[in-house]
Amino acid sequence: MLLAIDAGNSNITLAVFEYGRLFMHSRLTSNVNRTSDEYGSDIRHLLQLFDVGPKELDAILIASVVPALNLTLTRMAAVYFNLMPLFVDHTTRTGLKIVYDSPADLGADRIVDAVAAIEKYGAPCIVVDFGTATTFNVVNGAGEFVGGAISPGLKTCSEALFSRAAQLPRVEFARPPKIIGSSTVTGLQSGLYHGYAGLVDALIMRMIDELGEAPRVIGTGGLAHAMASASPSIQVVDDKLTLEGLRLIYERLKA
Repeated sequence: MLLAIDAGNSNITLAVFEYGRLFMHSRLTSNVNRTSDEYGSDIRHLLQLFDVGPKELDAILIASVVPALNLTLTRMAAVYFNLMPLFVDHTTRTGLKIVYDSPADLGADRIVDAVAAIEKYGAPCIVVDFGTATTFNVVNGAGEFVGGAISPGLKTCSEALFSRAAQLPRVEFARPPKIIGSSTVTGLQSGLYHGYAGLVDALIMRMIDELGEAPRVIGTGGLAHAMASASPSIQVVDDKLTLEGLRLIYERLKA
């Protein structure tokens, strides 16, 4: 069994794969102030709900974009599962050719997403990962990671707006009945929902023009389903793409 962990700025998503098949998956809040014991206790409890004992795990593979969590997760793996985890980075033998300046600056999640997208959907492709930051990850027809774009995530944008505009109320992120909002609430919802979709579509269209190829466009991350309904550029949503990428990398490392 493999325990795959995607440690992001807002959430820690984890999954257990047994003989290459997804056995279970769950989500925890990402918090650098939590201890290794707190994370270890939570993860062991989650595994126990699916009758997975700590000694049944063979390996732990982690994609982390929160350096402050790395030592905590390492200690958690050692104490609670008696395993030394492997953290994916640009030096990991993933099979992905990285054409990026410099590769060391590339987030582990972007590497893992690209590996999974090529395997599942082929190249060329663009992966849009909706998280605390929204990343656009471009793979050309030769299967090379050539770059992309990074923008503030939708929740990051909305929190900045609500915290700095005293007269604007916090609103639920939802598709409004009309693009032209007839109230402050629907106006905010339209700006957040359709405005962010416009950002996504514009970047994807310009990337496709520059790439000169017709890529498959995959959405992943917490808000991927919500944004896919507003963004016609996103062709498929795969909310377990990063976890599947970790599984693929583990299998390649074993081979």
